[in-house]
Amino acid sequence: MLDAPTSLSESRYWECIAACSRCALLCDFCAAACLRDVHAEHMLNCVAIDMDCADACRFAAAAMARDSAQVPAICELCARICESCAAECEKHEADHCQDCAESCQHCAELCRQLIS
Repeated sequence: MLDAPTSLSESRYWECIAACSRCALLCDFCAAACLRDVHAEHMLNCVAIDMDCADACRFAAAAMARDSAQVPAICELCARICESCAAECEKHEADHCQDCAESCQHCAELCRQLIS
């Protein structure tokens, strides 16, 4: 029988959990920054997908932290939402959108690697 990890950093999911957590924070920051934009009405789609992505990333990180049997399905969903968020954020020149897109792409890649 395998010993259970004694800390989160020993988890086989650690790298993906960290990427999901970082992505959620950057999505939250991006959404808030978009709402403060002078032309916020043009950023509403970005805000909406940022919020969805942040929630999906937090859900995936929590599932991995507890070693849920649903990790493959949850990470697949997370990867899809991250890819959608990245595509939206890439349309905008703001640094916060570009940072968010990069983080979303990285998170999606790690989620897909995990389930492959």
